[in-house]
Amino acid sequence: MAEYPLPKFHFQVDWNNGIKMGFTEVSGLDVETEVIEYRHGESKEYSKLKMPGLQKYSNITLKRGTFAGDNDFYKWWNTVKMNTIERRNITISLLNENHDAVVVWEIKNAWPVKVQSTDLKADGNEVAIESMELVHEGLTIQNG
Repeated sequence: MAEYPLPKFHFQVDWNNGIKMGFTEVSGLDVETEVIEYRHGESKEYSKLKMPGLQKYSNITLKRGTFAGDNDFYKWWNTVKMNTIERRNITISLLNENHDAVVVWEIKNAWPVKVQSTDLKADGNEVAIESMELVHEGLTIQNG
């Protein structure tokens, strides 16, 4: 039996303590380790040592269709106050054909920094899409 890579179109987002929400696109699921360079004056090497430093996380963007009366994005956005915000742990799961999670991204202490409504176009034939950009304090990936 042949093995194929996983398709990326079947996923779910646990958005708020067990509440799952459908999205058309999720992007920004990456982590990067900054490099610390060091060299002392007595080093016999003519190059710097490179050591792992702090981890840096990209902002995550969630996009979904706009539905009448559905204000979940804006309710969360409206919790932003001076130095306070409702932080959420979010789970994003890539699913197989049996709807089982195969790859899971756990996002820690996420909160919205940007909400974008759909663009409007009189001669357009597309679905209205809204998006939310999140910052967070950690991302773990479980594959298996």
